[in-house]
Amino acid sequence: MARQLEDCRKLAADRGWPIGDEYVDNDVSAYSGKPRREYARMLADLTSGARDAVIVYNLDRLHRRPVELEEFVTLCESSGVRDVATVTADIDLGNDDGLFMARIFAAFAAKESGRKSARVRRKLLQNAEQGLPHGSVRPFGYESDKITLRDAEAKVIREMVDRYLAGASIRSLTIWLNDAGIAPAVAKSWQTSAVRQILTSGRIAGLREHHGEVIGPATWTAIITPAERDRILARMATRALTKTRAPRTYLLSGMLRCGRCGNRLFSQARHSNPDNRVRRYVCLKGPDHGGCGRLTVVASPVEELLTDAVLTRLDSPQLAEALAGKSSVDADVAALATQLEADQARLDELAGLYAAGAVSAREWIAARDPITERIAQARRDIAHATDTSSVVDLAGCGEVLRGQWDDLDIDRQQAIIKSVLDHAVIAPGNPGSRSLDINRVQPAWRI
Repeated sequence: MARQLEDCRKLAADRGWPIGDEYVDNDVSAYSGKPRREYARMLADLTSGARDAVIVYNLDRLHRRPVELEEFVTLCESSGVRDVATVTADIDLGNDDGLFMARIFAAFAAKESGRKSARVRRKLLQNAEQGLPHGSVRPFGYESDKITLRDAEAKVIREMVDRYLAGASIRSLTIWLNDAGIAPAVAKSWQTSAVRQILTSGRIAGLREHHGEVIGPATWTAIITPAERDRILARMATRALTKTRAPRTYLLSGMLRCGRCGNRLFSQARHSNPDNRVRRYVCLKGPDHGGCGRLTVVASPVEELLTDAVLTRLDSPQLAEALAGKSSVDADVAALATQLEADQARLDELAGLYAAGAVSAREWIAARDPITERIAQARRDIAHATDTSSVVDLAGCGEVLRGQWDDLDIDRQQAIIKSVLDHAVIAPGNPGSRSLDINRVQPAWRI
């Protein structure tokens, strides 16, 4: 840019033209269509008559789109500007030959820019197909070469994945990362969007993505397995479908049933006076809830009782036996993973055919939809078949968790309980009692 300015100043001196002003748009291509502030200022000065000639290093620095040239010509005609000088050639927009040459230059520049853009796109696709890294920002979990693992951050990512699959929310993971003082790769603090992006990215599973689609294996080392990523995507899809939200202050939200009518109990706080807030689980009646409205249980006693029961069960022989019976699902998961990989390959092949013009958009959509539905179903099946993985990790750790329980966030606590307990039925009793008859609580174990 400095050399171009120097050449333009020399041309002005050779012509004996005083320089009224210099208009420089750094790093903004004329072809991109993005606003060029200095170019717009130059047009305003030409229109007002403050300038009567233009010097530019080369015409393609001024315009790379024919439509923009025509707009410039119209402005020059209305403002009486005829002299447009370049370091390489002069263009007189006041005669047909000069205008003809300007149009040729603009058309040629547009063609070359289009070719260059296509070459860049093709190179980016080629790099993606070869599994090479992309981007200027260091990804969390990897060194600046975007290939070598940064072990400490890779360990954090594995824990993020384990916590999420165990039931932690994106929000609670973000809070944990910030509270633990774990620095992100670029920003000063973690945001939920960054945590979600890491969890869903193909990169951490050793997969190369291009325009949001996985197109093959990457050259860098994976931090998690593709199957774990599929479980993450399946859980996110399920939460989006069911609109579930992380609990806030009620540990057993969604897990208690009314012993009278079978309806789900809802969390509710009762304020008997300004200083006494009692958390309760209540069977609510009405069109939005459908319960009998005749059962209430104070939250704290039932939460303490079921927490103790879950932690005890984690150390029980019954749980170990139940887990042993689940080992046969491994073969099913392997078959599902093979089916998922094959369907993903079909989808990639179909996208290639559409890009090459071998199939129409209608044919592409007709073939794509059943494949994407099978992929989504396979991911749901994998998540369902492997939903005991968190229990396997927790089995035998009941006493350890009991000592750590108060330090765990409520998302993690509920995830541990949900891994073992499907729901609990609360039988009728004294609604105002702060103590709880153990016989009122009938747990239904998940495993």
